[in-house]
Amino acid sequence: MEQDILTASPVVQLANVERAARTLDGVIYKTLLQHNLGLSDAYGAQVYLKREDLQVVRSYKIRGAYNKIAGLSREQVTRDVVCASAGNHAQGVAYACQLLGIRGHIFMPAQTPAQKVNKVRLFGKDQVEVVLVGATFDDTYQAAKNFCDQRGSTFVHPFDDLAIVEGQATVGLEILRDAPAQIDFLFMPIGGGGLASGVSSVFRQLSPRTRLIGVQPLGAPSMQQAIANGQRQALESIESFVDGAAVKCPGELTFQLCQELLDEVALVPEGQVCEDLLKMYNEEGIVLEPAGTLSVSALHQYAEQIRGKTVVCVLSGSNNDITRMEEIKERAMRHQGRKHYFLVTFNQKPGALRRFVNHVLQEGDDIIQFQYIKKNNKEKGPVFIGLEVQNPHDVAGIQQRMAAEGFGYEYLNGKQDFLSLLV
Repeated sequence: MEQDILTASPVVQLANVERAARTLDGVIYKTLLQHNLGLSDAYGAQVYLKREDLQVVRSYKIRGAYNKIAGLSREQVTRDVVCASAGNHAQGVAYACQLLGIRGHIFMPAQTPAQKVNKVRLFGKDQVEVVLVGATFDDTYQAAKNFCDQRGSTFVHPFDDLAIVEGQATVGLEILRDAPAQIDFLFMPIGGGGLASGVSSVFRQLSPRTRLIGVQPLGAPSMQQAIANGQRQALESIESFVDGAAVKCPGELTFQLCQELLDEVALVPEGQVCEDLLKMYNEEGIVLEPAGTLSVSALHQYAEQIRGKTVVCVLSGSNNDITRMEEIKERAMRHQGRKHYFLVTFNQKPGALRRFVNHVLQEGDDIIQFQYIKKNNKEKGPVFIGLEVQNPHDVAGIQQRMAAEGFGYEYLNGKQDFLSLLV
C-alpha cells in the first residue's frame, strides 16, 4: 500500500504546496510545534501540539482562504469574492480581503452571535460587507451562491477547492520542518476535510510511515460514514455542538483525498471533547474551541498504540465563545458520570421526597435540580430531578435503589434535545 501511495501521482502536488507557503510568507504565523509535558506523561509518549490556535485569526483557515484569493485573476477580483460561514472561514476570508485590498461579501446566518460578526468586521475592515441572512446555514449558503450567480463573483468554498486544500497543506510542511524525530502518529480534526486532505497529502509524500488519523465528533461523522460506505452522502441530521467540525457532507475533492490517504477516522463523543477542552485550559493554559480539541480527545482511544511513540496533534482553532463555558462544563460532567437527570414519578403523599433522599441518594450526592408541580386529584406526579454524585457512573446503583423504593423513572442523560430545554 505504501509503495502505491508513493508512486501514484498525487492530486496535491508538493510544488504547489511549497508555492502556497511562499504566498503565505509574511501573512500567517508559522505556528509552534510545541512539546507538551502533561500529555506526554499521561500517555507515555512524546506528544507535540501544532498550535494553529495561535494563528493570526486564531485558526488555520487563513491559510487556504488567502492562498485561494491571492491566486485569483485580475478579472475575477474586480467581481468581488463571496463566502458563507458562521465561524473561522469567514474570518480567514475577511482578513485575506483586507490584506489584498479585494472586496468581499461574507454571508452569515441571521442568528450568528454579535461577537463572531464583530470579529469578521474587525479582520475585514472596510473591504468586506457582512450579510446576515437565513435561519440555518443551508439557507445562508444558498443565498451566498445565488448572490454569486447574479454578480459573477468568485465563491470561496471553505474546503472543497484545490487552492484551499493546498493552503491548508502548508500546516504539514511546517510540522515536518520542525519535528525533532520521525512522527509515528498524526491526529487531525475533520469537518469538511480541507485540513486533513491537505496535510495528509504532504505526509504521504514526505513521511509515508506516519499513521494518519482524522478525528470527527461522534454526532457529526460525515467523513467517517462516507469512507465506510465508499461514497459521499449527506447525513440527515447532525449534532452541531462541535460547530467547527459539524458538516453534513464532506467535499467531493476532500472525500477522495481522505479516502485514499487516511489510515482511519476516529469518532470522539462530544462530552469527551468538553472534558478535554476544560482540562487543556485548566492544566495547560491553552484556550481551544471544541473542534480545536478533537485531536487531543482522540488520544484516549489510542493510548496503547501511541505508548513510546512520537505523536502530533493539530490544534485547529481557539475561537470559543465564553458564554458556552457553562454548557461545556455541564456536558463534561455528564460524560464523567458526575451528573444524572431523571424524570421520576412521585406519589403525591407527604414524605415521598424524604424517602427519595434517605433511601436513593448516598452520602455526598446532591440534588442540583428539582422541578415539580403538584396536580390536584391525582395520586402520582412527574418530577424532573438532576443529581450530582460522588461516585462517578453509579447510574445503575441509583436506578436499582429507585426501583426498590417503588419510584418509576426515565433516565434522560442521552436525550440532549430534551435536556437543553431544562438545563
